[in-house]
Amino acid sequence: MSQERPLLVTEPATADRPFRTEHLAADLVIVGGGLAGSCAAVTAARAGIRVVLVQDRPVLGGNASSEVRLWALGATAHMFNNNRWSREGGVLDELLVENTFRNREGNAVLFDSVLLEKVVSEPNITLLLNTAAIAVEKDGGDIRSVTAFCSQNSTRYELTAPLFCDASGDGVLGYLAGAAYRMGAESKDEFGELFAPEESYGGLLGQSIYFYSKDVGQPVTFTPPAYALTDITKIPRWRSFDTKVQGCRLWWIEYGGRLDTVHDTEAIKWELWKVVYGVWNHLKNSGQFPEAETLTLEWVGLIPGKRESRRFEGLYLLRQQDLVEQRPHDDAVASGGWSIDLHPADGVFSEHAGSSHLHTRGVYQVPYRCLVSRDVGNLFLAGRIISVSHVAFASTRVMATCAQLGQAVGMAAALCTRSALAPADVVKPDRMRELQRELLRAGQHIPGHRLDDPDDLVRSATLSASSSFVLSELPADGPAVPLDAPRAQLLPVPAGRCPRIALTVDVAAPTTLRAELRTGNRPDDYTPDVVLGAQEFALEPGPAQRIELDLDVTIDEPRYVFVALMANDDVAVRTTLTRVTGLVSVRHPGTQEADPAVGRPRVEFWTPERRPGGHNLAVTVDPPLRAWDVENLRNGRARPAAQPNAWAAARGDAAPAATLRWASPRVIERIELSFDTDFDHALETVLWPHPEHAMPFCVRDYRVRAGGTVVAERSGNHQTRDTLVFDPPLETDELTVEVVASHGDVPAAVFEVRCYGGRA
Repeated sequence: MSQERPLLVTEPATADRPFRTEHLAADLVIVGGGLAGSCAAVTAARAGIRVVLVQDRPVLGGNASSEVRLWALGATAHMFNNNRWSREGGVLDELLVENTFRNREGNAVLFDSVLLEKVVSEPNITLLLNTAAIAVEKDGGDIRSVTAFCSQNSTRYELTAPLFCDASGDGVLGYLAGAAYRMGAESKDEFGELFAPEESYGGLLGQSIYFYSKDVGQPVTFTPPAYALTDITKIPRWRSFDTKVQGCRLWWIEYGGRLDTVHDTEAIKWELWKVVYGVWNHLKNSGQFPEAETLTLEWVGLIPGKRESRRFEGLYLLRQQDLVEQRPHDDAVASGGWSIDLHPADGVFSEHAGSSHLHTRGVYQVPYRCLVSRDVGNLFLAGRIISVSHVAFASTRVMATCAQLGQAVGMAAALCTRSALAPADVVKPDRMRELQRELLRAGQHIPGHRLDDPDDLVRSATLSASSSFVLSELPADGPAVPLDAPRAQLLPVPAGRCPRIALTVDVAAPTTLRAELRTGNRPDDYTPDVVLGAQEFALEPGPAQRIELDLDVTIDEPRYVFVALMANDDVAVRTTLTRVTGLVSVRHPGTQEADPAVGRPRVEFWTPERRPGGHNLAVTVDPPLRAWDVENLRNGRARPAAQPNAWAAARGDAAPAATLRWASPRVIERIELSFDTDFDHALETVLWPHPEHAMPFCVRDYRVRAGGTVVAERSGNHQTRDTLVFDPPLETDELTVEVVASHGDVPAAVFEVRCYGGRA
């Protein structure tokens, strides 16, 4: 708390005065408080190290903040792709889930408060808002200190630490430290990237400013400022503007890709203001939009949201082939899944479409080496400035992906601090396994990896449950949905002969319906272009007709299969109201056709619908599926992949519980649990409303018993991960987790129970 100011302060004239200077020492200094920097800070602080987080804006969040108001997205990508159960985990997951709980309508100001609260709740973080890094002092090849200045309190900060992270978006810290960087697009020849743009398309993504309008219920006039665009037809897509679209749904109001997106930012801002006020003048005063009479311009962004500027060179440079081929990396620490999404440099004034997409089959790994500067020995890279080509950047740049990268850096910095390592040392196999283990334990999703934690006492326990969900039938008590496009139900089947699967259909006219059993090219691939078998059914008109797939198909290893019904205008398929962890239905809205000239693969899209829709298809399965066993609690996977990976209780179990027993008593200091907040559901942070405050699959109330005695109770949980700390520790040979209630009418489900402590 600042000291109270005296009633009067006087000071005689001097030749000059310096700004007040404060010296702060930490284990890690992070420059940049967007989602990448904020998640890095929280992750590092929780891992036990002291962090100074430097942010040059009055709030955190960067493009996700109320200053810009872009929704944070990543691999889920509005649920328009095949990246099942791919939403990012860790600190970002906490933020997205909490924001949905408090702010499902998507108010950007409220998201500011969620993020600020998360950061200031960590005692190991010193947060400096309105503070810009302006100078670096080096000691050989390392950064020794950073000088920063806060315009609001006229204070100069000297920040020293053994480790630094640049999460500033423009790479301010790396630039001042002399690190090698790139800006613009590589040619096709440099890395063999066929999607690399031609010069006519441009080599930089531009910047955007958005606006919000509000209906005040009475006529409102608008006089445009003198700098507003007067000829709306200079925008080739001017006919796309209407009064119903606002905010970041107008992401294509973009400019600056032909300029220096660092040093020309102020000029870019003025051009974007010119466009925004010109668009609003068109909507209000052209006479084409009578509904605009009672609308007022409620908000216009004051700073542009930046997409691209500098990219720094690390120990590895990610490129198109890594993404499209989903190449594995031994040092994978994060995932990506947004399409490779290039924008024309001319932005809103371009004759091209606002974006050009190349979708991969699924998610890809991001290696740790992309997060370590190759020039500055103690500098981490996070966010959009990491070591990637322009083409790969077009995917890794999105904010939820950037946040995951920050989480990886935060955990790596803690590992470096504990073990006196340089960032590059963590690449060594034993250190990398340690980093990956700590990230997975903290909720990070690393495709293809599972948690193998030798400290987890549950590994040596005997597990049992009150019941386990067995899928023999999903009743046909939901709405019938037309087969206007192919639809499919994902089912987790074991290795061996595929079970018989029956569905229920309503038929309007005599027809032949084709059903197919499909899967991907590997167990965790959800692009179902491998047809395992097919049947055709000659159908006559009538409701509630049963069709049964009985195919002589052998499944090579446990995986999801797609029970698909092809499009048929005369048929509707019955659905069920039953929702279960690890079950989802999808629809086939279209296909990305292959284009070898740009390296674009053929991808059939099979995508889920958002709740309250998105019902599972009504099915019967013989023999039943038993993929929800209690042993899943310790299989090291905290989300569905090739199987549900959760223990789920039977539908009618009135007292669902999982019990852990040891041969001798254990000392338990900490219990970590993971619940199902539906990693398949995109949780856009602003503008996009969500159907629930809490995910229906998530455990709301539960209790823990030790030897029959209640030792912990939780009510009102809505988060993915919950941690119980016992001081003094428990000493017991038996623990039972009892699920009292979930947020929805679903079978109780838990992904993980982990216990830490020791032997009594």
